[in-house]
Parts: sequence; C-alpha cells; structure tokens
Amino acid sequence: MNTANKTASVLLEIKAVKLSVNKPFTWASGWKSPIYCDNRKILSYPEARKSVCKSFAARIKELYPETEVIAGVATGAIALGIMVAEELNLPFVYVRTAAKDHGLGNLIEGELPERAKVTVIEDLISTGLSSIAAVEALRKAAAEVLGLLAVFSYEFDTARRNFEAAKCDFHTLSNYSTLLKEAVKSNYIEEKDLELLKTWREAPDKYTGTV
Repeated sequence: MNTANKTASVLLEIKAVKLSVNKPFTWASGWKSPIYCDNRKILSYPEARKSVCKSFAARIKELYPETEVIAGVATGAIALGIMVAEELNLPFVYVRTAAKDHGLGNLIEGELPERAKVTVIEDLISTGLSSIAAVEALRKAAAEVLGLLAVFSYEFDTARRNFEAAKCDFHTLSNYSTLLKEAVKSNYIEEKDLELLKTWREAPDKYTGTV
C-alpha cells in the first residue's frame, strides 16, 4: 500500500472523515461541504500518530533532504510538526495565524536562524491561503522555505494556483480522490454519494447544500 492509500486508510480508521450530505458543514470561508476531514483526531491515536509522523519524515528525506528546521502552521500542525522534528532530530518553530498583541509580539515562535532551510508542516490544504501566509511569514523572517507538506488536500484547483503564484512547492501524504476510493472500498461511504462528492470538489464555492 502506498503512502496516499495508507494515510487515507488511517484517516478512515480513526473516523477523522465525516460525511453529511443532507446537512452539510459550513467552513470558515462560508463554503458548504458534504464532507469534513478533521486531521486533529490523529493526535488522539498513537498508531495513527506514528504512521503519519514516519510518512512525513520519509517524504522530507526524499524531497527536502537539506532541511534544517521544521515549521508547523498554527494551530492544527503544531503537534504534528513537533513530532516530525523529533523524528528527524531537527529544531522546530511554529507560525501563528497573527502576531501576538502582547509580550514580544511574535508571529513565529521558537528560534529561527537567518537563512535557515525550512520545511513547513500543515494538517490539511483547502484553498492553501493560510498555508501560504505561513510560508510568506517565514520568508519575511529571512528563512529559505524548501516546500510544504500536508497530511491531506482536497485537491482544489484554486489551491494549486495559489501555491504556484506563491512559488511554493507542496506535497501531501494523501488527497481527496484517494480518500474517496478507500472510503468506497471500505464501505465508509456509499456509491450513491460518490457522484455528489466528486461534483462538490469541482466547484465547492457554488455548492449550496442541496442534494
């Protein structure tokens, strides 16, 4: 089983994936979605944590072997990033969604050497905008961002375009299309819902929640 299938299976096993066709979820962006992937649940399951952490570490060694610092995106990827940094015996920092309004006013927490080669860890990618904001914060701090790795991507075209515009390389352990295949294979979702889920991904901003 390859990494994408293995990671999708892990997410399904711990029930991190929720399906609600008749009562869709509402995202912070206002988009309606019949499916929700809660990767924070990974932290509650030791075997899932180990699997995801080792997959991240293997991909970093393959894609970005010159990595000097691991950076997690707050808040969902802080714990994941720490575990990956520990696995690779590397320093760790994390990027806040906004600078603190008190104390030192930090946007990046931890010790980030100037011109450090950084790999960014994220829990999931939807539009990619929050991930890219973290990348830009690291670049402004004089870090060299080698790329970003996430557990999962919804595979939206807008995310691909946003990363291309930001000139940031990115990869994921698994993705939406693989997740759907594994979900059908394991009877996690029914075949009758498959077409709706595929259609939603093609135009999530136009989905109203009607079946």
